[in-house]
Parts: sequence; structure tokens; C-alpha cells
Amino acid sequence: MNTRYFVFGATLCSMIGMGLTSCNNDDFLDVTQYNVVSSTAMFENDENAKMGMNGVYDMMVPDGDEDGATVTGDWGFKPQLFTGCHPTMDTQATGWDKDWNVQNWNANSGELLNGWKHAYIGISRANDFLAGLENSENVSASVKQTLTGEARAARAFFYHWLATTFGRVPMLATGETYSNTPYKERAQTYAEMWDFIIEDLENAVSLLDWTPMDNQYGRCTKGMALAYLGDAYMWKAYRCPEQKPECIQKASSAFKQIIDSGVYELNKSFTTLWDAAGVWDKEAIWEEVLDEGSNWGNWSNFTSRMWLVYYAACPENNGWGSLYLSWEWYTSFEKGDKRRDASACTGAVHNIDDYTTIDGQPLKSDYCYGYNPYNQVVLGNGENSKTYNFHFYNGEYAPSIWSMKFWRCDRGSWVGDNWTPAQIYWKRLANIYLDYAECLFILNGGDDATAWGLINKLRERAFGNLEVGHADELTAKYLPQIQNLIQWYADKGQANTDIPEKYPIPFNTETVTVRDAKEFYTWLKSEKGFDSEVWKIAVNEERRKELNCEWSLRPDMQRSGYMEDHINHNYPKRNNADLTDIPWSNRDVDYNEQKMDMPIPQDELDKNPLCDQNPGY
Repeated sequence: MNTRYFVFGATLCSMIGMGLTSCNNDDFLDVTQYNVVSSTAMFENDENAKMGMNGVYDMMVPDGDEDGATVTGDWGFKPQLFTGCHPTMDTQATGWDKDWNVQNWNANSGELLNGWKHAYIGISRANDFLAGLENSENVSASVKQTLTGEARAARAFFYHWLATTFGRVPMLATGETYSNTPYKERAQTYAEMWDFIIEDLENAVSLLDWTPMDNQYGRCTKGMALAYLGDAYMWKAYRCPEQKPECIQKASSAFKQIIDSGVYELNKSFTTLWDAAGVWDKEAIWEEVLDEGSNWGNWSNFTSRMWLVYYAACPENNGWGSLYLSWEWYTSFEKGDKRRDASACTGAVHNIDDYTTIDGQPLKSDYCYGYNPYNQVVLGNGENSKTYNFHFYNGEYAPSIWSMKFWRCDRGSWVGDNWTPAQIYWKRLANIYLDYAECLFILNGGDDATAWGLINKLRERAFGNLEVGHADELTAKYLPQIQNLIQWYADKGQANTDIPEKYPIPFNTETVTVRDAKEFYTWLKSEKGFDSEVWKIAVNEERRKELNCEWSLRPDMQRSGYMEDHINHNYPKRNNADLTDIPWSNRDVDYNEQKMDMPIPQDELDKNPLCDQNPGY
């Protein structure tokens, strides 16, 4: 691996057989013996120990065979899209996936079991690794310190997903795995569970540096541990309200350390965050990189997990149907907010001029209407005259809006060669701004100048003001990769277009006026009739615009206490028999807060008699 990037998904299966939970594909048993490092040898020196930690990092990315059919093959997209975004209704789906928009998930939902297994495999590997590292006398003190911090941060990462998805879960400690501890009850209280996670993260913060070990980005750092530590304290405040003041104060302190460190900064342009040329930009605190390097994939050569693109692309352009974006979300943007066009492209809708955004902005984009400008794909298999209804029919109606955060490179996933690198942000500086702002509002009675300033800074970036004066440097960094992409497809006969000379969504060259956040969200509260305080509306509506299709959306809105207000006012109940001529979503079920804690998988209940089910199931 090079000294700048460490891409998750290291070669665990062919490199280490250390008594950890095995890979799901039995082909790993066929490796030549000299490529295997025994559990004893793994801790004989620093390099072997670093290699062993790769076995934990291996579970940060999809883990499966080439057709993506194994139980953990979708990790990082499913179940995270379904549990972290679909319940908000801002992302939607067709087929059986649509159950995740109507609270129709259950203990037999395969995505929940797959995610549960995947997380506990990661935890089991971390526990085995920590036990071996602790007893090692051959690993240097400095390397042992850093690897201990990395392993504890990684374990907390997996527990964080479990805890924010299922509520109370079984807590396996160092040395415990589901092999040697097959039966274990869930944590008795939320305080017990979150204290376990918090202890891991506090230790990781004390052991890790801001810069990753060996400059390999993708390893856990102090910034990553602080981001999850603050989040964990906010969750504990939500679950244990009697401890809320103390928890929010500690969360605030963690976020402030990240901001004050100077290590991270906002990308000058929101539009560039998902470009292949921008991996591990300074805004990224913790991300999952699915990277093919210079390789081009096809059905027989998966050099990255191309399913991510299938799930995100328009079905008529070789997509699948798991990810659509709602018109309610699309119309929530103010005029000039570039986050909308940077996040989504729409079908060419026949009566789009009949509708506008919340403040009168035309829905018809100048850049992303019937067209994905990043890969120069016309929606509808190249039929320039193709017109959609507001809802694309693919089994059931779903909004004819598709995410460009993930569908940026690929032009034709189902056929021929393709290039599909992708970035999945778990934590970036924008998350921290909004979390810190929420803490400050809570601590200061709902009005705090610093908090409003952070929200306004995100809004200034959203409207393109941070791009001003930097258009040339942004173009120089991000345009060449897009040009190379189009040239490659043209050379393969899969594109018939001019090579672009400008970035797909033009960078601002002049500053524009952005409405003050407090003023705007005071107006929005009156306009929509929200029940929440203005600050809570501001934080969470900004999360909707900034973090769409990022897996923190539902968890953040839930612990903020905003989910019910959001669903009731952004998605009022409708019983439309035909959605063809209107953009709005059809919600015919009542919001149930209990169901935001997903059911413990039935498979776990069957195999672990000490584990019980959540209320509501």
C-alpha cells in the first residue's frame, strides 16, 4: 500500500489465518501456506502486528464473493441505506425494498441479519486481536499503543452501528467472540452499553494521533475517535435523559477539539466531495473508499463493489432500484443552494413547471435535468426525448430522482467495462459542525451565536461562496479525472460526446447573498407548522440537505428528537391512488417512534436464548 492512501479491504483472506472468524468464501482455504501468518507469528514483530490489524479493517468494506451474494457482500450500503436513510423517507425504493419506507421491516429482514453478522465478525476480530496484542512482548511499545487505539476505535465503530440501529445489544469484551461466547444477553441498560463504547473511544483518543500511522489514510485516528466519542455521548444523553447535561457537555468538548485542531477543513466546493479525484480530502474524518485504482471492472472481474452503482443509478441506465430521492427532499432547497444539483439528477418530467421549491426555485435544473453531467449520461438509455412522470415505475412508483453522490463514474454497469470508484462518508467535518451546533443550542437554551455561525458557514459553502477565487485550482484538481473518464468511454465506443472543458456544475466566481439561517428557519417553522424549536429545525433540515444518502441521517434525527416532526410535516399522510401527475410521496401509515429501534434478528434470538426482542416487535 502506498504512503498516502490505505484503502479498506486489505488482503486478509490470503494473508492471515489467526483464529478469527473466517471469511465467508471458502476459497480462502486454497491459499499457498507460505502466505499465511499464524496467530502466534502475528505478534512476533511490528510489521506482522500491523498486518494482523488489517483483519479488523477488512470488515469495514463489503466482504463477499464476486456476485455480491454472500451475507456481508453489501456492507457499507445495505443495511446502512435501509436503516440509516429510508426511514426518513428522503430516500426511497421499489420492490421489496420499499418496506423500509413504511416501517414494515421485521425480525426476518435479511439486511438486518447481514449487518448484525458483519458487525459482530468485526467485533470478534478486534477482540481476538486486542487479546493477542496485550500479551505480546515482541511488538514495540509505540506500535502496540497505536494498534491498541486503532482496534478499540474500530470495535467502537461496529458497536456504534449496532447500538444506533438496534438499541441495546450484547457486548462482547476483549477475548470474547461468538465462537467462545455463543450465548450472551443484551446490555441490561443503555448506560451500561454506551459506557462500554465511550470507554473504548476515550482510550482510543488518548492513544492515537491526528495523523494515521505510517501516513496510511483509512487507519483510525484521534479525529475519528473524537467524532464517534461525541456522537456516543449525544446518544447516551438521548437514552439516559437524567445524565443529559453532563453528556452534552462532554460531547461538545469532543467536537470542539476536532474543530480547534486545524486538521480538518471544509472542501471549498460541496460539489466535489464525491469525485474520484478527492479521496481523503481534508473534510474527511472517516470514510469508506471503494477504489478500483486503474482497473476497470466487469461481471467477471469485480475489482470494487460495483453493486453500489447498480443500487444508485437510474434503472433505464442499468441501475437497480434501491435508491431514489424524494421530491419532498428535492423541493426543500432554497434558490441557489448547489447541494441539490450536486446530489441528484432527475428525469425529464412532463409537468415539472407546475411545481417549485420551498422558496419558489424552479425544479428544473440547469445541469441535472434528464441528464447526469458527471458521466454525461442522458437518463432513459440515450433517448433525448424521453419524458418521465414524477414517479418512475419499476414494480412500484418511486421518485424519478437519482443520487449523484454514488452514480458519478459508471455509464453502463450491466454491460461491458466500467469504472465505479465510490466514497462513503461515515464522518466528515460537516457532521461535526451540525453536531457541535446542536450541543451548543442545548447547553445555551436554544440560542447560540457560535452555533448559528457554524450553520451559516455550511450554508455559505452550499451556495458556492467558498468557491469564489478558487475556480481555477478546483478545476485543475477535479476536472482531469472527469475528462479521462469520458475519453476512456469514448475510446471504448460507449460515449459519443465532446470531452468537457469545464467542471459539470460551474464554480462560483462571484459571491452571492445567502439568507441568514436563523431568519430562514424561523420563516420555515411558520410556513410548514413544525412543532420543534427553530434551532432544532435548522440543524436537522441542514442535515437533510447536507447529509442525504449518508448513513447518519436517521440516527442523528432520531437522537435529536426531530424524526416525528419531520415525518408529520415534510411527509403528511396522503392516500393518492395515482401519483403519476404529482411529485409527492404517498404515506399511509402513522409514524411509530418505537420502530426506529430495529428488531433483533430472529436468527440471533433462535441461536442465543439469552437475547430478547425489542418492544414493538
